[in-house]
Amino acid sequence: MSTLSTLHQQKTYKSPLYEMTQTTPTCLWNDSASLSELTYSIEHGAVGATCNPVIVLEVLKKESHLWDERIRSLVSDMPFATEEQIGWRLVEEISATRAQLLTPTFEKQKGKNGRLSIQTDPRYYRSREALLDQALRFNSLAPNMIVKIPATHAGIIAIEQATYRGISINATVCFTTPQCIAVAEAVERGLNRREEEGLDISTMGPVCTIMVGRLDDWLKVVAENLDIITDPGYLEWAGIAVFKKTYRIFRERGYRIRLLSAAFRNHMHWSELIGGNVVISPPYKWQLRFNASDVGVMPRIDEAVNPIIIEELLNKFLDFGRAYKEDGLSAQEFDTFAPTVRTLRQFIEACHGLAAYVRDLMLPNPDATLV
Repeated sequence: MSTLSTLHQQKTYKSPLYEMTQTTPTCLWNDSASLSELTYSIEHGAVGATCNPVIVLEVLKKESHLWDERIRSLVSDMPFATEEQIGWRLVEEISATRAQLLTPTFEKQKGKNGRLSIQTDPRYYRSREALLDQALRFNSLAPNMIVKIPATHAGIIAIEQATYRGISINATVCFTTPQCIAVAEAVERGLNRREEEGLDISTMGPVCTIMVGRLDDWLKVVAENLDIITDPGYLEWAGIAVFKKTYRIFRERGYRIRLLSAAFRNHMHWSELIGGNVVISPPYKWQLRFNASDVGVMPRIDEAVNPIIIEELLNKFLDFGRAYKEDGLSAQEFDTFAPTVRTLRQFIEACHGLAAYVRDLMLPNPDATLV
């Protein structure tokens, strides 16, 4: 066969991400609820999206022409509401509105994909009751919601209860193999309870996020502050090593939940996970980078991380061992693990930022009128 004939028979794809979605079981979700960004991602094969206070704040800044007037209407319609309550109403409205873009996929794939992931209030991380109550409310916003619950001690309990109540969950604020196993076991308990009572689970699509880049970030902070010398490239593999090990465990045990990769810092947080029955959820800027890259789309999920790298990280970073080993953390230690604390602090700060954005429209600064 001639080279020309071979080239004609080779199928071309509009982008590397689209090729991944068409040739492997790996799914693409969009880590944004921005209209333009979600539209782009869907065009390149995305079958899901996420929303949280950080993302909503970004959406408001990018789409002020769409939402500022709505905020003013809410201020008028909710005369006794605080800026915080209006902010969370926005989280709900943006999530429900953008979930509509995913409805065709949701119906086609019978609930496994096509969902908009909405995050519970990070300040509830210690209250299983508050997390469950909010999860129930969020689940009612649209048929294709999936609710983010943190993989904290209380969150694990809420995840089982939410699953039992028929809510598809996305475990977030999660960085470690022990957290993922606790999440998977909680989901299994919830699913089993439903099955025992004859309740349907066929349309549920739970996922467990591993914030791979945030584990890498923390180990770099540790190295800098404790004067630890190591090959700097090794630190880019920490989150990937945890993800691949956890994926193997999930397959061996038959857990009915998929892993999701988030918090991108390099292309390996995508490319090294291709081929797995997993979800890749990069933000828009990383999707643009991936689609402009020459990184080949080929299955790599089963390629082991160099054991020399793992040994080095285990020997020099106590927190890598806590993240990597199955018994590295107890459930009581999930809340105090450094990446958990750092992420919760950022998410809580974003709640304050969202309230401040609403405040500027609810109580415009009179000083600005004098300029």
